[in-house]
Amino acid sequence: MSKKNFFKKYLNNISNFINNLLESNLNKLNSKNFSYLLKNNKIILTFVALFVVFISYLSIPTFYNQNEISKKLKNELQNKFNLNFKFSEKIRYSFFPWPHFSASDTIILGDQKEISKISKLKIYISIDNLFSLKNIDVKDLILEKSNFNLSAKNYNFFLKLLNKNYQNGNLLIKDSNVFFRDVDDEILFLSKIFKIEYYYDSKEFKNIFYSENEIFNIPFAFKSFYSKDKNKIFSTINLNLIKLKVENELNIVDKIKFGKSEFIFKKSKRIFEYQLKKNSFNFHIFDKIDQPEINYTGNLNFKPFYAYLEGRSDEINLNYIFGSNAIIAQLLKTEIFNNKNIDLKLNINANNVYNQSNFKNINLNSKIQEGLIDADNTKFKWRDIAEFELSESLIYVKNGELVLDGKLKININNFNKLYKFLLTPKNYRNQIKRVDFNFTYNFDQKIAELKDIKVDNKINNKINKILNNVVLKTDDLHNKIYFKNLLNEAIKSYAG
Repeated sequence: MSKKNFFKKYLNNISNFINNLLESNLNKLNSKNFSYLLKNNKIILTFVALFVVFISYLSIPTFYNQNEISKKLKNELQNKFNLNFKFSEKIRYSFFPWPHFSASDTIILGDQKEISKISKLKIYISIDNLFSLKNIDVKDLILEKSNFNLSAKNYNFFLKLLNKNYQNGNLLIKDSNVFFRDVDDEILFLSKIFKIEYYYDSKEFKNIFYSENEIFNIPFAFKSFYSKDKNKIFSTINLNLIKLKVENELNIVDKIKFGKSEFIFKKSKRIFEYQLKKNSFNFHIFDKIDQPEINYTGNLNFKPFYAYLEGRSDEINLNYIFGSNAIIAQLLKTEIFNNKNIDLKLNINANNVYNQSNFKNINLNSKIQEGLIDADNTKFKWRDIAEFELSESLIYVKNGELVLDGKLKININNFNKLYKFLLTPKNYRNQIKRVDFNFTYNFDQKIAELKDIKVDNKINNKINKILNNVVLKTDDLHNKIYFKNLLNEAIKSYAG
């Protein structure tokens, strides 16, 4: 049982005892038991006196000088948590449910710059010696409704707190936010804090950092702790929404830090090895056992910032990239990448598309430069019938929805097989070599707007009218039937 609960129960027991004793004796009051009542009153008065003395003892900090207690608490918090607090208002004291000081609009400073602004701060203290201000001992610390500002200079703020001593008290952060900022102090992205707790595990003799957060509307839980020799830090991330678990081990002693993560998604596991240098981050993703064809490498350079990811896989699942709940799609919607200082390139080759057996030889290219995101030079094949190539593309957010705008070139390698697949009547099977068109595709609504459609470099207004608005269904079978009917209608119109 915690000290707080013990104290509360102790007060309740005393109060109940006194009330019961008074009630039982007053109801029996007569000449015969009057002497007995006097004796019992001594007991009652003794308990009442002890209770008053105890409450008076707990009230002693109320009379401390404001300046002195502010200075004392600031030093205690600096020594215990290495946090530099600045109290902007009067510090209040209360002994219920456990002796503590509270303050509003408190600031945490780092290098003379504000790291956090705290709406509600509670500092719980020990009751061992309240007679002397010098002996005030800080136990638990609770921060509520705080806003933290992190950047490249203090990105490891929460990790550093894990290295403090929590054997005699915990640190709790509730209902707060973390703002990650760039070199120009602009907000890159926001993470919500439901709960962060630092505590000491007496069974395993180590500090634990546990966090429940949300980022890009994706909730996750994070747990971390140091190895016994303090040379490594272990962590686990759970993203239940997408059924993903990440277990990480990081060496933090050497100048070149290195680590390994295991990404566990349903029944599959990916190994993620990485190196962290002063100005760069290199990584390698693979699965030697179950899917040896999967192999990704990447690099992030911090000064100047640029990054690339390239790799190969037997199969690519586009739902992980552009699905409604996909992390990348959520990131794009925040417009975090619309920053002229970001230079990022992506190149992924895959043999097939998940759940789309007709598409193969996918070469997915994308880059972010000068605040613009495109997928130019992305190529793929549809069976052995046609080849697709994307150009002059742009990925952007419109009214909170993700949109791809660009040009698509389709080279028809075998028009007879195309007509056979579509079950097109033979009298409409004219030779087609190439189709070009501009398009706008809304990933959220699954609607494509096609325009300026050219068949063998000639614009046909009837085809443009038929294919102007394409609406995908949630069922793949319905999509296939829908596309066949729509394309046959356009082919008939083209054939005259």
